[in-house]
This record gives sequence, C-alpha cells and structure tokens, in this order.
Amino acid sequence: MKQVLLIDTPPLFREFLKEKLSSERIEVETTGGRYDAFAKMVSLLPDLIIIDVPQNFQDLTEFFEKKRADPNANSIPVILSGPLPPREVVAQLPSYHVIKYFNKPIKFDIFFEFIGQTLRTPLSIDTTQSILEMHLNKNIIFIEIAQGLNREKLALLKYRIDEMIEVNKVITPKVILMISDLRLSFVDGINLHLLLTNVTFDPRIQRKNIKILSTDQFVRDFVDGHEEFRGVEVVDNLSTVLNKLVTDNPRDDISDVISRNILTATEDIGEASVEMRFRSEEGIASIMNANKNERLEIAIIDDDPITRKILESAFGSLKSQIDIFDSGTKFLAAAGQKIYDVIILDIFMPGISGFDILNALWLKQYPAPVIVYSSAAQKTSVIQALSLGAKAYLIKPLKPDAIIQKVLEVLNTKV
Repeated sequence: MKQVLLIDTPPLFREFLKEKLSSERIEVETTGGRYDAFAKMVSLLPDLIIIDVPQNFQDLTEFFEKKRADPNANSIPVILSGPLPPREVVAQLPSYHVIKYFNKPIKFDIFFEFIGQTLRTPLSIDTTQSILEMHLNKNIIFIEIAQGLNREKLALLKYRIDEMIEVNKVITPKVILMISDLRLSFVDGINLHLLLTNVTFDPRIQRKNIKILSTDQFVRDFVDGHEEFRGVEVVDNLSTVLNKLVTDNPRDDISDVISRNILTATEDIGEASVEMRFRSEEGIASIMNANKNERLEIAIIDDDPITRKILESAFGSLKSQIDIFDSGTKFLAAAGQKIYDVIILDIFMPGISGFDILNALWLKQYPAPVIVYSSAAQKTSVIQALSLGAKAYLIKPLKPDAIIQKVLEVLNTKV
C-alpha cells in the first residue's frame, strides 16, 4: 500500500486529503510540526511527502537539509503548497527533491491528478460539471450550486464550512443553500444525500437555521423523507428565505433588508485552502474582465422589488449604467429616447406584459438583445418569448453571477 506523509497541513486541507486518499486505499500519516517531522519521515520512509509552507520558507531549510543528508530519505518526492514563493526559493527546490509547488488556493482536481501520477496510482475524480460557490455575510453562509452535483466538491463542502466558521469566528451560523436551477431525480439521491449530510455536519449550525432554496419537488420530498434532516426547510422563493433568516422583525421592508444585509461586501476574510473550481471551469470574473473597458447601458424591467434590487446590485459590479423600471409602460417611454445595450425583462407584470414589450420592440426593430428572466417556466411561454425575438430565457430564481454570465455571452455573440 502506498503511503503519504502530511506535514503541517492546515486542518481543512489535512482532513480533506486524508478522506480522499484513504478512499483510494492510500495510507495517510500526519505530523503536527516540522520539529518531529524528520523523525517520523525516517521511521516511515513514505512514498510521498506533502508539506504546507510557512510564511518564512527558511523555517523548512533545516528539515530539507537533514532529509538531503539521509541516504534513505533523500530521494522521497515532496509536494509543497503555500503562498507564491520568491524566485530564489524556487531555485532551491529541485535540490530537495521538491517535484511540485502548488500556490493556494489549490485546484484540487489538478492536485489529486499529480499525486496519482507521482504514486503511479491513478486517483478517481468525479468530473461532473458543477459550480459550487460560497461566501459569508454577517453570520449567513451562502452556498450556491449550479449545473450538477459533483461528489468531490460535495466532499470538500463540510471542511470548507468549518474553515469559514473558524476563520471568521462566526457566532450562530446560518446557511442558505441555493440549488434553484437543478432538477433532480431518484438517480441523484446518493449525491443529494451527501450534499445535505455535509451541510448539516457541523454541530454549530442548527437545523432550523438551514434553508434550502429550490423549486424542485424531488428535493422537497427527499428532505421530508429523511429523519436525519428534520428541521431543515425547503422554500421556493428568496423572500421566504430572507424573511426567516435575515430579519427577526416581520415589519422590516424586505428590499431594505436585502440591501443592508445581503448585497453588502462579503465578510469572508479567510482565503480558502482549496479552490472549489476545476481547471477547466472559467469563472465569471474572467468574462467580466474581458468586458471591463465597455460601459454597458442596461435596462431592467420587473415589477418585483426584490428582483430589481438584486439585479441592480449584481450589474453594479460591471462598468455599467443601469435603468430600473417597475412597469412596461415606463420602459417603453424611455426606450423611445434611448438605445440600451441589453434588456432584462420579466414576463408577467401588471398592465403591459413582457410579451407585449417584446412585440413592441420587434415592431420598432429595436437593436438591443432581450434576455427574459421570469418565473414562468411553461414551454409555451419560452417558445413565445423566443419567437418574439428574445435572445435567451432564464427561469427564476438564479444566482446573479449566472445572469451576468448569460448577459455577457449574449453581448459577446451579438453581430
């Protein structure tokens, strides 16, 4: 059996590595400090050593010099992880049989692939497309999952939650789990169980403080059918989640609550040990950077104040001018005087509907692309909107990044 020695790895990183490597029948040993690391290394003579680098690399020099002087330990390969090292440090590494240096946060799929190559024991990696993002605001941990359920990311989740709570010293943590754009069935049951088990794993998070935002009936039935998740609530709209977790005062205006508590800057001050993205996944940041020099003129038409507030804040991260309309009448009056770069449009609104607006824009040959963002999920609504010229149809609720990405995709393909 192959053996790996972990030296000075942070708790999240250590436990995640142990769980993954042990599941692949690789023996894992750990040591809490470099001072006894040499003794443990020479007694085990592992196949691979993984070391977390301190801020001062010179603290490792004594260990490496002892290792190089020992004929049995000298050739053991070493993987380092840590902050970006100075150039002079990089030049020293090959002489210590350091075969790879991973800057943090580590993309774990690359990391495990390299470990497998080094040990000549390929490690299984679930490559299911999945976007899993986390951020902290006040004492609320937001977990957003889109596209699919990836078991590697789900396994990391419980450690990432623990790290976020510890680093930020969160008192009475609460969780909003957003899986609103996933449609699951019984074949996803095993992965959904892993997700919920890891979200509820930390004893500091009470079940009543975990809300799942999903319109999927399978998710609701699954939670209701498992006693271990009793107390966790599945809700189908953002207002319900925010009213229950963000404010204890039923008289609070929910749009003000969103602005004050949700749309402010994150307080997640701790950098993660492990990156939640695969190397093949391009984040929204790269797409936004490609468009950072363009000033976008964006129109948002929606009668729901919560949606307007969320979209306004989301698009505020772009270099853009945003005009907000709570009715189709007001928008059409403005569109007669101004050409927008893109229009975000709801369908069912009092008075003039989204279909009416699409028809009016089509008759005027208005040049701006329209993206429908609506809770209307009927096939007939989608077909009608697209036939009237909408470039994309998004079903509420979606995370803001997904909406921004679709907008930028449409703009980048516009002729």
